[in-house]
Amino acid sequence: MEKIKIGESDLEIAPINLGGNVFGWTLDQKESFEILDAFVDGGFNFLDTADMYSYWVDGGEGGQSETIIGDWMKSRGNRQEIVLATKVGGETGTHPVDISKKHILESVDKSLARLKTDYIDLYYTHFDDEKTPVEETLEAYDEIVKAGKVRYIAASNISPERLVESFDVSDTKGYPKYQALQPHYNLLERKNYEGNYAELADRYGMTVFPYWSLAAGFLTGKYRSEDDLNKSVRGGSVKQYLNDKGLGVLKALDKVAEAHQSTQATVALAWLLSRPNVGAPIASATKKSHLETIFAAPKLELTVEDIELLNEASAVEVPA
Repeated sequence: MEKIKIGESDLEIAPINLGGNVFGWTLDQKESFEILDAFVDGGFNFLDTADMYSYWVDGGEGGQSETIIGDWMKSRGNRQEIVLATKVGGETGTHPVDISKKHILESVDKSLARLKTDYIDLYYTHFDDEKTPVEETLEAYDEIVKAGKVRYIAASNISPERLVESFDVSDTKGYPKYQALQPHYNLLERKNYEGNYAELADRYGMTVFPYWSLAAGFLTGKYRSEDDLNKSVRGGSVKQYLNDKGLGVLKALDKVAEAHQSTQATVALAWLLSRPNVGAPIASATKKSHLETIFAAPKLELTVEDIELLNEASAVEVPA
C-alpha cells in the first residue's frame, strides 16, 4: 500500500486514520485490542486519539483511550511501526479548554505515561481557548519538541485567523510549524472547511485528516428515518441530517456504491480521499466488519462521473 508523507515531516502513513475515541467508551480493552490488531494486520499504521477521550464516561480527566492504546502497543511491542497522534487542550470534567504553556507541559507528560512511550509522533492543538497568546502555545511546543517528547505538531479546531498567526509566529521565532490539519469535513459538512480552511491547508502544505468523516455514521446509510435513530448510541447526533439534502446525498451514495459493488461508507471515504490535500480520513470501528468497509476506501477508484454526482448532491447552498 502506498504511504503518504505528512506535511513536511518524515512521518509516513497508510491512507486511513483509525479513530480512538471508542476505546474505553463503547469498546472495552479486549474489544479495543481486537480492532487495533485487525487494523495493523490490514497494513495500516496511523492511530488518532486525544487526552480527553473519554472523559464523558465518568466525568473525569479522560485518558481511557490513551491508556488502552499504550497497553496494546506495549503488549505487541510495535511502537516503532505505529504513527501515533494525540491531542491536548480539550475540555474535560476537570478543566476547561486550555492551551496555555503550563497546561501543555503538564498534559504531554500525562499522555506519554498513559501511552507508555517516550515520544508522540503528531501532537495536536485539539481546541483553541482563544485567549492564550499563539506565541505561548508554540513556545510550549518548541520546548517539548526539543526535549524529544513530540516529533511534530498539528492543529484541529482553530480559527483561520489564529492558524495564520501561528504560521507567522513560527516563521518569526523559529518554532515548530503545524504539519497537519484535522477539520470537521465530510459530504454533509463542506462549507466551513472548503470556505475557510482548504486554501490555508494548500498554502501551508498541511496534510488534512478529516474527523467525523462519516457524519457520525449517517453516511453509512443506516439512518434513513426517525425510527433508525435508535440503532446506536450515536443515533441522536445524526437527526440533523434527516432532511432533503441528507437523503439526497444518501441516494447518490447508493447509486455509486451499487455501481462499484461497494458500500455507502466506503464511497464516502473514497470521496474524501479524492479531495485536494486530504491524506487519511479518520474513521472509528467497533466491529471488524467496519474495518473491512474502511479498508476498501483507498482501493476504490471513483470515476469523474461518480465525483460529479456526489459533489452535486452535497453542494453547499450559497445564499441568494
